[in-house]
Amino acid sequence: MNKHHNIIIAGAGGIAQAVGLIMVEWSNVAPTIFIGNRTLSKAQSVVKWIEKGATNAGTVKAFELNQNELDEEAKTIFRQGDILLDCLPGSIAPKMANYAKKYSLHYANLTEYVDETDQIMDLAKDAETGFILQTGLAPGYINVLAHKMFQDFCHDFNVDKVDYLGLRVGALTIHATSPHFYGFTWSPVGVATEYVKDAIVLRNFKKTTLPSLSQRAQLIINGVTYEEDLTSGGVADLPDALAGRVRILDYKTLRHPGHYEWIANQMKNIRNTKDIILTLQQIMEDQIPHVDDDQIIIYAAVEGKDSSGILRKREAAKQIFPQLVGKHRLRAIQVTTAVPLIQSAQLLLESNLKGVFLQSQIAPDKFLTGSYVKPVYGEV
Repeated sequence: MNKHHNIIIAGAGGIAQAVGLIMVEWSNVAPTIFIGNRTLSKAQSVVKWIEKGATNAGTVKAFELNQNELDEEAKTIFRQGDILLDCLPGSIAPKMANYAKKYSLHYANLTEYVDETDQIMDLAKDAETGFILQTGLAPGYINVLAHKMFQDFCHDFNVDKVDYLGLRVGALTIHATSPHFYGFTWSPVGVATEYVKDAIVLRNFKKTTLPSLSQRAQLIINGVTYEEDLTSGGVADLPDALAGRVRILDYKTLRHPGHYEWIANQMKNIRNTKDIILTLQQIMEDQIPHVDDDQIIIYAAVEGKDSSGILRKREAAKQIFPQLVGKHRLRAIQVTTAVPLIQSAQLLLESNLKGVFLQSQIAPDKFLTGSYVKPVYGEV
């Protein structure tokens, strides 16, 4: 940030921690940060954690954030805030967005939840402030990267349509053991949700849906074999923005080989349960450990014929590991999710944007080379 701002962060989990610390450490002018959570003690713990890990001076305060009704202290904070960064579960996002609109705050969130995103789009279409949605890793960074690759491909090869645009991301452990070949590096409910809800895709240039986990395949990146499969939420708004211009577009989540077979076996036994997402979450949490040593694998590809009819393909791949920020070592999932959110916050705070902005509407060059994104993701 190039000037002082009052930043409200909703949530007190790992991503909220990372957002607060990075903003204190990497901003040219340190903001005043308010950490809000329904459990005040958790927000206070995050404040202490940021203060302990920061090497730059910054003001960080905790407050109680009730999802249903703000108390007087929270109302005062919201009145003086400039932006609300929503790091809470996606199911709560419409409530947080409503607070942002009511108190004339800019707003940015991370959720991959489709229904909640649609609710916010309707809520904020006439807002006097800017709302950037789904701006984490996936959806988020991967969509901006893929959109840039599509635009560059069309420009460089003098075409306006392509055959294929693929987005792939995996939040993975360094090691994987049987039978599940997985370790939790982020929200278990988020993993269960993306495995169960339908995936939005483009097929034959038209937007449609396919069942998640219905198109498993293998992908080799830098000599390492991964498995990929359709999951929900990761495409953001690209199917709407690129319908008619991309024959096949989809987002798939990367996993170590063997994991999807294990998930398929679990799903066979729970298909008739009332709440499949909750049941799958409980099964996974009972058997899969949480792991701190993580990595993020990113892959995007665009393929099509140039103006001379020659088939062309361009690919981009990244492997990102935990990173030291201040005195704290942040997990790869923390830094890769936090910095697109912060970059979006800077975009909102340093512009006159109003209403809703989705991933296809973000200027890719400026975003991908931004002062928060580039130190984590590197060159485009």
